[in-house]
Amino acid sequence: MGVWFVTGASRGLGAEITREALERGHRVIATARDVTAVRAAHPRRSAELLAVTADVTDPAQLAAAVAAGLERFGRIDVVVNNAGYGVVGAIEEVSDEAARAQFDVNVFGVLNTLRATLPTLRAQRSGHVLNIGSVAGFATAPATGLYGASKFAVEGISEALHGELAPLGVRVTVVEPGGFRTDFLSGSSLRTEPAVIADYAAGAGPVREALAGVDGRQPGDPAKAARAVVDVTEVDEPPLRLQLGADAVERVEAKLEFVRQELDRWRGVALSTAL
Repeated sequence: MGVWFVTGASRGLGAEITREALERGHRVIATARDVTAVRAAHPRRSAELLAVTADVTDPAQLAAAVAAGLERFGRIDVVVNNAGYGVVGAIEEVSDEAARAQFDVNVFGVLNTLRATLPTLRAQRSGHVLNIGSVAGFATAPATGLYGASKFAVEGISEALHGELAPLGVRVTVVEPGGFRTDFLSGSSLRTEPAVIADYAAGAGPVREALAGVDGRQPGDPAKAARAVVDVTEVDEPPLRLQLGADAVERVEAKLEFVRQELDRWRGVALSTAL
């Protein structure tokens, strides 16, 4: 049985992953901005669960959480970068403050967590990093561009990290969930920009309205998603990318087809620039 380090473990997919890992006999260092929320989400666990306050935007808190976990369990085998949230708004509608805050959590929070945990995995010459991205990080949409951009960054980080850590025996997977019945579309995880520019009603408006009406009716089962995430850590050759949900598979396939068609259509122009 291994030791898991999970950010954003108090609710949503992070809580489900924590619960599933505990059910399988793993030990979990479960972090969130509010440690009482972690304990409330997992009230029946004690010896196997270490709940720690750690805001992913605070490197000192993450370092303290890792130190506490190592003192308690002696190692870290799986790192789950789950903490994050979404912003809704057309690109021009999203304020600079909101865009920077989005990247501070979704991107720099991942980097902070990696800097805190990777020294342990490298020293062990083993482990698995699971970065929770989104299908929006592979194929984004109007009104979710800044959120998608942050998850595109997680994709790039994961792809590079995969090559950097493979020689050291550490595996990397970026998870691309579609819509799951967590609280992600609620006000606690999704922030809608108040500024609305009328010209974007046709482009961003339908997505904004759809997101507002689908909360609680998403097609994905979060418990099944958590099982899939834990499952992927138990195989000999885990994937670099793991899509979760039929909607995620559909969007990925559609983008791959679009990119292939566009590449074929403009291949001559692309090749004409070669020496």
